[in-house]
Amino acid sequence: MKEKVIEIEIFGNKYRICVKGEEDEEYISQLTSYVDQKMHEVAIKSRSSDLCKIAVLTALNLADEVFYAEREGAGLKEAFDRLEKELAQLEAQVKNYETDFNALEKLTP
Repeated sequence: MKEKVIEIEIFGNKYRICVKGEEDEEYISQLTSYVDQKMHEVAIKSRSSDLCKIAVLTALNLADEVFYAEREGAGLKEAFDRLEKELAQLEAQVKNYETDFNALEKLTP
């Protein structure tokens, strides 16, 4: 797997990072922009110029977003599983109704 070094800029600081060959540079650029935006938001809200403090607060905010998304995803999975079970029950009912209907149909002339 080929690795390459690209330069990114976050919160006015340039970094050289190593990325795997298949990683899309546009995706890395989107990540960079997102983190940069979040750091600027934190800097404004916290009224701090301490890069370390801004970075830690940004990391906490991003971790919160990840945890929230995971909880939301788990809730959606539970809802999907519930709907899947209900669908299976409805399919079984329809099959029973079809069986009953076919039996009744045979009795009528």
